[in-house]
Amino acid sequence: MTGPVVFKDPPGGRKAVAVWSIGVAVYFVAVIFRTSLGVAGLEAADRFHVGASALSTFSLLQLLVYAGMQIPVGLLVDRLGTKKVLTLGAVLFTAGQIGFALSPSYGMALAARALLGCGDAMTFISVLRLGTRWFPARRGPLTAQLAGLVGMAGNLVSTLVLAPVLHEVGWVPAFAGSAVAGVAVLIPLTLFLRDHPEGHEPPAPSGAGGGFVRRQIRDSWKEPGTRLGLWVHFTTQFPAMVFLLLWGMPFLVEDQGLARTTAAGLLTLVVASNMCFGLVYGQLIGRRQSARIPLALGTVALTAVLWASVLAYPAPHAPMWLLATLCAVLGTCGPASMIGFDFARPANPAERQGTASGITNMGGFLASMTTLLVIGLLLDATGDDYRIAFSSVFAVQALGLAHILRLRPQALRAERTRPPLAAPPHPAPDSPRPTPA
Repeated sequence: MTGPVVFKDPPGGRKAVAVWSIGVAVYFVAVIFRTSLGVAGLEAADRFHVGASALSTFSLLQLLVYAGMQIPVGLLVDRLGTKKVLTLGAVLFTAGQIGFALSPSYGMALAARALLGCGDAMTFISVLRLGTRWFPARRGPLTAQLAGLVGMAGNLVSTLVLAPVLHEVGWVPAFAGSAVAGVAVLIPLTLFLRDHPEGHEPPAPSGAGGGFVRRQIRDSWKEPGTRLGLWVHFTTQFPAMVFLLLWGMPFLVEDQGLARTTAAGLLTLVVASNMCFGLVYGQLIGRRQSARIPLALGTVALTAVLWASVLAYPAPHAPMWLLATLCAVLGTCGPASMIGFDFARPANPAERQGTASGITNMGGFLASMTTLLVIGLLLDATGDDYRIAFSSVFAVQALGLAHILRLRPQALRAERTRPPLAAPPHPAPDSPRPTPA
């Protein structure tokens, strides 16, 4: 028969869950490795004989590599497919973790963290694309939120498992031993993971070289949904990222006068809250797409109100109930940032999903790097006045909010006029029609 062939949604089902779970397991291990330094800051300072500023360079370099790799990784996923990129990422972050365990000097340890960040950057976009290729479109928000939830579980493993192991057995056995997890996920990844179900192969991107790269980036960026996704991710993710990655512990201990164990408990509350709200946000958006903007803007507003309440609380310290509420609200930032992908995904065809996700995923990490640096500079300039330094959060939120409000009408208008199902190019006359789901 002639005429356009409209491909059905991917079938989902148990096989989809099994294949997707392999990809999510790789991401889970990547997050354990990514956050492992967060529980080993004091040990790292002693091992490499560095101060606080040099220690913070580990986190900043890792974020810089991660953010800088997002568009290249998206292009690689679109060109090579999920399995090849995810396999390369697992090899790189495992090598980085082993290198970090064995590094005898600060410089070599920095190089190892950069290698780890490079491999880590290849995981999340690959998992997102895996979800879009194996599950129906209506399941997209939930699979994305579940992937983020599993990532936060990796953060908990670093806190609850790696930290005590590090104190028990020492630096090299703890970090080198954890690298075994990277080798373990490589086995099912190479043996069983498939890019897509049979009969649901996306159209191959045409062209090669610089022309392909420019076209993929240009066409993705032209879509208002991609740009809106970037700014939603930019505005929502960074408050929790900055708090968990570097400045939360010093703020709670040095400015709020909490014991380190109490502060660690509040950081764990952020992670636990993130995991709970991830399920809620995924279900809400999966059932009602109109909830995306209200959830994103509501998260930004609530985060700003809680930050302002803590920072404006009269000296000497904010009460514990207010700090706990702030940490619980910060847990909504991760799920809200995933809404950015729910704007970029329907705005782009299958052959551009990796590139569009890479552009979106840059947002939160660019905001996080900027805020990490600004807070550090303001702390130095004001003699460790955390209230002034953390007020920079509001400026970054305002910048992102202005772009969200500007792009929202364009993106929603484009969504309303876009066909619900894309029709790929006509198949060759002798090629079989895709098997209906």
